[in-house]
Amino acid sequence: MPDNPLFEYLLRLGDDRLVLGHRLAEWCGHGPILEEDIALSNISLDFIGQANLLLGLAGTVEGKGRDADGLAYLRDGVDFRNHPLVEQPNGDYAFTITRSFLFDAYDYLLIQALQQSANAELAGIAAKAVKEAAYHLRHSSEWLVRFGDGTEESHRRAQEALDALWRWTGTLFAADETDTALALSKVAPDLAGIEPAWRAMVTEVVARATLTLPAAPPPAGLGFRRGDHTEYLGHLLAEMQILPRTHPGATW
Repeated sequence: MPDNPLFEYLLRLGDDRLVLGHRLAEWCGHGPILEEDIALSNISLDFIGQANLLLGLAGTVEGKGRDADGLAYLRDGVDFRNHPLVEQPNGDYAFTITRSFLFDAYDYLLIQALQQSANAELAGIAAKAVKEAAYHLRHSSEWLVRFGDGTEESHRRAQEALDALWRWTGTLFAADETDTALALSKVAPDLAGIEPAWRAMVTEVVARATLTLPAAPPPAGLGFRRGDHTEYLGHLLAEMQILPRTHPGATW
């Protein structure tokens, strides 16, 4: 187990939101309609704002002088702890929506539970984020239903996205010693207690979308906790971190 489990856990929460926020920001100016261009830009800002708070708290807990920017822009890919689901490329809009829905359902339940965290700072961040999480889930679930129960083409694209992304959902509930220790101390919720509600929510929305969940259970490896990521994270970080790495110490 890491020497500082709370720091490790805050990195995980912050990295998920930072990476997904950056992915959604890539749609800015490219959305299929103006309303969705604006919606995804706002959701991106929500996630990046949450990441700023979580990584800022992580820096305080670590006590080594690193702030949110230092943790976001000056770590290599091997030091990131995000789930591989959120680093997957955007693809088409059905793929983006499906990726968002699978994460949003998990995030909504997690943020709800974190409001009762024994760590007051973390509970406060969750309390600020819960309305955003509810909106994110409503947005992605409604769009998934539109795609799945829409035209033959939109249904096909949504089903292909679900089939491709399902393999990455197993890591959402893969708990290690850090998760277990913080659950015992009431700082973090028990992931095993959240998973049934997530599966019920996903099953219900997928059924309304007239889509079919993949039959094979997703693998639940923990390699991403050791810095094992898909090739896509490195490309994302190269773009996201280019300015502070090119001009270290620059101020605005």
